[in-house]
Amino acid sequence: MSKYLKDLITNELKSRLEGIDDALVVNVVGMEANANVELRRSLREKNMHLMVVKNSLATRATEGTALAPAFEGSAGTLAVVWGGEDVVSLAKEVVRLSKNEEYAPFAPKGGVMDGSKLSAEDVTAISKWPNRDEQLSLLVGQILAPGANLSSQLTGVGGQLASQISQKAEE
Repeated sequence: MSKYLKDLITNELKSRLEGIDDALVVNVVGMEANANVELRRSLREKNMHLMVVKNSLATRATEGTALAPAFEGSAGTLAVVWGGEDVVSLAKEVVRLSKNEEYAPFAPKGGVMDGSKLSAEDVTAISKWPNRDEQLSLLVGQILAPGANLSSQLTGVGGQLASQISQKAEE
């Protein structure tokens, strides 16, 4: 491959990966074409993107960016997956799809989150974390719990008092 062609591909990769801070690296080598199309379709439905890249070109394209650690120490052809609501949702989907026999060689190989390199085991561990929506619901529950307790304590006493007054009124 000529240097001019490498520069063109590198610039294209830079433009496509611009602004992406969290991504996962997966293996798709050896996957059947129909399975690959179905995999991409299922990812696209969740606003996630998959792009197959040559490791050396991806290393050149991500040099000096937050994605650079994802390609350190890797070799061969890889696929980059990014998008979704957050990196936890992305990891959950990648791990879920990797367990599906239809996408047999598809498996997480690592990635990058907040500038830190992730291993395949890290991706699996992250997939068990609560995603953004789950975290927000936990937070809202914790914020509302004291108020709900106070409200129930105040209305409980008032209800008992009203009950006692109505009993006295009947006598």
